[in-house]
Amino acid sequence: MIAITQKHLDDFARDGFVAVEGALTPEEIARAQARFEPLFSGTFETGLYPDEWNWRLGRDREDLTRQICNGWKSDLTIASIVLRADVGEACARLRGWPGARIGQDNVIWKPPGGKPLGFHQDDSYNRWIQPSEMMTCWITLDDTKAFQGTIEHVRGSHLWPVSPPIKQFHAPDDALADLKPAAEAAGAKDYEIVPVEVPAGTAVFHHGRTWHGSRDNKGSNPRRSVIAHCISSTAKFHPREVSYIYSRYKKAHSTEMDESYFPVLWQGDGYRTQWLDDYMRRGRAAAA
Repeated sequence: MIAITQKHLDDFARDGFVAVEGALTPEEIARAQARFEPLFSGTFETGLYPDEWNWRLGRDREDLTRQICNGWKSDLTIASIVLRADVGEACARLRGWPGARIGQDNVIWKPPGGKPLGFHQDDSYNRWIQPSEMMTCWITLDDTKAFQGTIEHVRGSHLWPVSPPIKQFHAPDDALADLKPAAEAAGAKDYEIVPVEVPAGTAVFHHGRTWHGSRDNKGSNPRRSVIAHCISSTAKFHPREVSYIYSRYKKAHSTEMDESYFPVLWQGDGYRTQWLDDYMRRGRAAAA
């Protein structure tokens, strides 16, 4: 279980990111690792496609970092990680929200030789919701080292303004291309980039404005992670701004976020979307 301490809160307020070890057991890690090849091969346990499927076996280059978004809809093991109440509670407490719901998840697989993901801010992509804020819980399924293309954060960059979406997200020639002008605009001449080197099963949280990305995997092992991008439990659709993918879940004549697609993981008053625990139990039973 993930338990947020006062030190975590203080470190997060200063740096814009914080790590909590022991979020997954070795058995949970192994079960999640075993789901990567079926998922990226198009074998979806629930019969539903994910909302984004950015790398497909036999179609895309082997050296690209592989990504699926909203794997929880397609795979019950992924769901049993990203829909946890303690993930939502940690995100809400770190951001000072009354609660948290899942905005989307990511399933990331960077093979040996895998190309970078450009440094960016998550909040750059959230204009379609109000408040346009995100909080990320990145859980690694492998021990991470800097040379293996682990996630990297720019310390204190959560205090910078929000920049536009970056020019090239997948496999950029320069992973820092958009970070450099953003740092200059923020007056941050001597910014520090911190590679996350942690054991498998660690949950690393970062603020939606924290600049982060990853570089080439120069090691001989894959780097896999499961990520929950949370938003406030009070979040609503923006009445005019549109996400070409996620605004398809907006009801006509309403800005309410339907819990069928954006379930509430945790709320301070004890509320949690009713169907979540049964759905997660299905995942645990299937893995047993």
